[in-house]
Amino acid sequence: MQAERLDGANLTISGLVAIASGRCGVEVEAAALRRVGESNALLQHARAHGAVYGANTGVGANRHERANDEERGLRLLRSHCAAVGPVEDDVTARAAMTVRLNQILAGGSGISPRVAEALAEALRDGAVPTLHSWGAIGTADLAALAELGLTLAGERPWQNGKGPTTTIDATDALPLISSSALTVGTAALALQRMQSQLRASVVVAALSFLALRGNPEAYDIAVHRNRAHPGQVEVARLMSRLVAGAAAPVRIQDPFGLRVLPQVTAPAIHAARTLDDVLTGEINAAVENPLVTPEGVLHHGQFHTATLASGLDAARGAFLPVLSLSTARLGLLMRPDLTGLRAFLASGPAGSSGLMISEYVVQDLLTEIRVGMTPTAAGTLSISLGLEEHASFATQGARSLRTMTQLAPTLLAAELVAAVRALRMAPGRLTVGPLRDAYEMADEALDPSEDDRPLGIDLERGAGLLPRLGAVLDYSSMGLTA
Repeated sequence: MQAERLDGANLTISGLVAIASGRCGVEVEAAALRRVGESNALLQHARAHGAVYGANTGVGANRHERANDEERGLRLLRSHCAAVGPVEDDVTARAAMTVRLNQILAGGSGISPRVAEALAEALRDGAVPTLHSWGAIGTADLAALAELGLTLAGERPWQNGKGPTTTIDATDALPLISSSALTVGTAALALQRMQSQLRASVVVAALSFLALRGNPEAYDIAVHRNRAHPGQVEVARLMSRLVAGAAAPVRIQDPFGLRVLPQVTAPAIHAARTLDDVLTGEINAAVENPLVTPEGVLHHGQFHTATLASGLDAARGAFLPVLSLSTARLGLLMRPDLTGLRAFLASGPAGSSGLMISEYVVQDLLTEIRVGMTPTAAGTLSISLGLEEHASFATQGARSLRTMTQLAPTLLAAELVAAVRALRMAPGRLTVGPLRDAYEMADEALDPSEDDRPLGIDLERGAGLLPRLGAVLDYSSMGLTA
């Protein structure tokens, strides 16, 4: 198996996802591990000559209390191990472990090299800890990472696999948990799914365009150059390429579901690009408090993930209109005045329902998504005896984006199923090229029967097709590389 080299500076989201999903192994750069040792030596020296937060003091509102007992590292982990809520799946847990290891390798934590080596060993061996979701507010995933620390210390069993055991001493505990690694890993996995779904959504929309005999003037580059918001020209150019050779349009001007696709999709692409940059920075960041540097140990607020929270809010806010526009196109595909076909793309006896119920499904999903759309940055708090009076709540934003990307495939699949059925009924509307390839891929996978029947299987198959559909073109110019 190919191994991803971790050095604390160059891990990409695609590399992180490859490790988390088990498609790629882990190799730690020797120079990075040496930096960890040097940082640990600096922390030990600072601890011996003064107060260092969490190394020889309490934490939070107890920061002024000196604590030098050798058990304080384990006491800190035990006290922060809330261990409640849903258990994270293996891929998410491995993503959190990978993020934390790479951040440690950036060399600012002061943690012992043996902890980094134990994390790397666990990843190589496929060992996964039990990490519960609840207990973070965007200022470090303290509760979940305390579980990881106690698992590495041998006080908690590995959920899967046989992982290593190592010593967690007084200067290892806080450096290990002073990170938002679970939040970052969750967000990175969700972002990759969002990017894949954005790629697929353009292809599915193009199939709907053919079925609806749309007017390509809306995608003319001359239109979009006059107000070239980020990504808009690229989307318009892609749609023009996909629908080239389509039958003559039947309308001088299409409904919004087709006409405003570049304007609605472009902000989501821009938000995804921005979030990709933010997450790449987080994955490779030394953000531990305190930060160990050659100039000294610095106490700070770098653990606050305001930029990540804002990026997640922006991504969710921009992705929702893409999904709602898909539901609008599904509604267009149900209309005989726009398709020239039977209502609801039905076949068989009069009164057949066809794909009618799929509109109920997508509105259910869309409402589930909208319920979780409150910007997380709007939250406020005051905890730890009033010492900690602000938080980003990026954790909740990451979970919300994950929920969106778990629901979105079925929503997009409903439009795909309808577009494919319409094109089966009117095959003369098909073109050649990548869009024909996408159609044939879907046509082969979806049930050809047009009778009234349960649609759940088609929706599941359509959802499973989306990553393949999104790969029919090169999207690198849009910042949506696979």
